[in-house]
Amino acid sequence: MTQETPARPGDASRSPSLIVSSAVIVRDGRLLVVSKQAAPEVFYIPGGKPDPGEDLETALVRELAEELGVVPVTRRPFQVVEAVAALEGVPMVMTVYEVEITGVPRPAAELAAMRWVTGEEPDLVLAPAVRDHVLPLLRSRGMLL
Repeated sequence: MTQETPARPGDASRSPSLIVSSAVIVRDGRLLVVSKQAAPEVFYIPGGKPDPGEDLETALVRELAEELGVVPVTRRPFQVVEAVAALEGVPMVMTVYEVEITGVPRPAAELAAMRWVTGEEPDLVLAPAVRDHVLPLLRSRGMLL
């Protein structure tokens, strides 16, 4: 199920096991995706779980700095995705923001790699939430090559 409004971490009606804040970063018709050291073959959009007491946007800013060494210049709600988390295998609510960044992203922290992709690369394995929800919306909005 896809919704257009961000989820709230304390929303009992959803009771997900995992709350995630993530970024859609597109440059020149390509989406920035990252893989984690725990599963280097699977690519996700950057982001992560809020720390206790941290809201979704603060978590996103922190995760982008930790994982990629970048700062969001702009961010706006893009999509809320309810899916099963690829790595953890538990229900997830992923609030996705469309983000423009400063700086050159470089993988750090728990990341294994990063790539700029169209989503059509034959060797690319995307997390199901990205493949099934985020990419179709990006394509429908003409944001990818």
